[in-house]
Amino acid sequence: MPEKYTGNGENVSPPLRWRGLPEGTQELAIVCEDPDASSREVSVRWLVYKIPPEVTELPEHLPSESSPGSPVHVLQGRHSWPSGPKLGYRGPMSPPERETHHYRFKLYALSKKLDLKAGADRDTLDAAMDGHILAESELIGTYG
Repeated sequence: MPEKYTGNGENVSPPLRWRGLPEGTQELAIVCEDPDASSREVSVRWLVYKIPPEVTELPEHLPSESSPGSPVHVLQGRHSWPSGPKLGYRGPMSPPERETHHYRFKLYALSKKLDLKAGADRDTLDAAMDGHILAESELIGTYG
C-alpha cells in the first residue's frame, strides 16, 4: 500500500472503485481488516456500510465521521484499533519487527438494506449481513 494511506503517512482512506454488481443488490458494505495483527482477533481497520448500489466508488480521504454526507452519503463503523478516534479509517502501522501485513478490503453486495446506525462494530455488521450477501470481492494490499 502506498505510504500515504498508512499511519506512517497521512492515514487517509484509499480510493476504491468497483463495477459489475449482481442483480438485486440493495446496498453495499466494505470491511478492511488485518488478519496478520498480533492480537487474538483480526484487526478491523475500516467499516463502511449503507452504500447505495448506484455508488461505484469511494473517494480518497473519506472524512472520519460516522455519517459523512459529502462526497458520498454512507455510514461508518468502529475499527478495533485501541487508541485514537474509533470511527472511520485507521491505516496500516505494522510494527518494525513484524513481517509484511495483508490488508483485506472486502466489498459485499447485499440483498437488503441494513437496519444499522452509524458506529456499529464488526460483529453487529456481520449479524446484519448474515444471509443477505449476494456476492463479495476482495482487494489485498500489503504493508510492512
